[in-house]
Amino acid sequence: MTCRNLRLTARADRRFVRSTYRSNRFVLAQIMAPHAHNDEATPRPPVNLAFVVDRSGSMQGDKLRLAKLAVEQSIARLGSDDRFAIVVYDNYIDVVFESELATPTAKQRAMFALDAVAARGSTNLGEGWLRGCEQVARMLAPDGVNRCLLLTDGLANQGMTDRDELASHANALRQRGVSTTTFGVGTDFDDALLSAMATAGGGNFYYIANEGQIVDYVTSEVGEALDVVARDVALEVVAADGVTVESLSPFPVSATGGRTVVALGSLVAEQVVEVVLRLNFPYGEVGRETAAVLSVGDAESVPLTWEYADGKTNDVQPRDVEVDRAVARVFAARARQEATALNRAGNYDGARLALAGVAKRIRTYAGRDPEMRTLVSELETRVAEVAAPMPEAARKDMYFQSYATAKFRSVEGKALRAKP
Repeated sequence: MTCRNLRLTARADRRFVRSTYRSNRFVLAQIMAPHAHNDEATPRPPVNLAFVVDRSGSMQGDKLRLAKLAVEQSIARLGSDDRFAIVVYDNYIDVVFESELATPTAKQRAMFALDAVAARGSTNLGEGWLRGCEQVARMLAPDGVNRCLLLTDGLANQGMTDRDELASHANALRQRGVSTTTFGVGTDFDDALLSAMATAGGGNFYYIANEGQIVDYVTSEVGEALDVVARDVALEVVAADGVTVESLSPFPVSATGGRTVVALGSLVAEQVVEVVLRLNFPYGEVGRETAAVLSVGDAESVPLTWEYADGKTNDVQPRDVEVDRAVARVFAARARQEATALNRAGNYDGARLALAGVAKRIRTYAGRDPEMRTLVSELETRVAEVAAPMPEAARKDMYFQSYATAKFRSVEGKALRAKP
């Protein structure tokens, strides 16, 4: 784990908790990565990548041509200490180029082999992805960025197709050191599947609305891999007995006893990540304090304390507006994702209620805050949209932007960095 020079801040939405029943309180943790490596004494970690490209019949034409170009331009950016492999799949899987160091000769041979790939067949996404992960795992760089990049424009319809099974494999591979990033092109892929694989796999998910964006998105993700300054970053929360901790942000979570770990993966230079936590407190005597301690890498730990109080004290206590805003953004994002799934399933009334219910809840604590009032208005505006059949492109756009928001990335899915 390389998590040096990270900065951590944390704040709670409220100070008091109720003594007579289990209270929920929210915590906003912000993690900022250090500056980029800029001298020979601190070289960047090497990258070990596998490019896994869908070559099924639907990729015919510009999609496959631009996917090849994206791989070519990405490989061109790699240094001689980096590694790469190329796997293509339809209902058959071919390792076009086995993992090698990214020397000029290797790059040339890889491009020659990739040029011969043509579109055909159906989509054995699971096996193609696992073969790419195998290439990464065989040459695992202990101090590097080990990542499989999966690009598809269709549904997994051959081999392993179950969403939960694929996500479970992605989680297991992440724990072994191999992360997964996914790219969905067009309107026919399964966004819930690709986002689940990326979340469990500790990587990123991207929606590529049209083939003209393929090169930009793939090369941007590779650029982030080349700019990693902190690997295997994890936010650790140690809470008092009886306090349960849940991450509302879409990162892998594990819990043992009073220790909860939120796996944030690799961070690029000056990247800022926010994690929203929900803590549930047991009963307690009025006046007693309880606490939680947050830590990440070598950053200074942040202790937070709460005090048990009566109902009136809880009712009139002030709220931290910054935490409320973050909580509202995450709940709104989750509601939009739920609404898209319900809309796709034809449950238009359920989709409408998913947005309207969260808008109503946020309104109860938004007060006069302009950011939260705007968020409520946006949700209410989209109620009518999800209450009727939506074009698939609109559903995918809503789902992806919600995923990116909840993960604290830009609307294009790219890392957010500290402002100068």
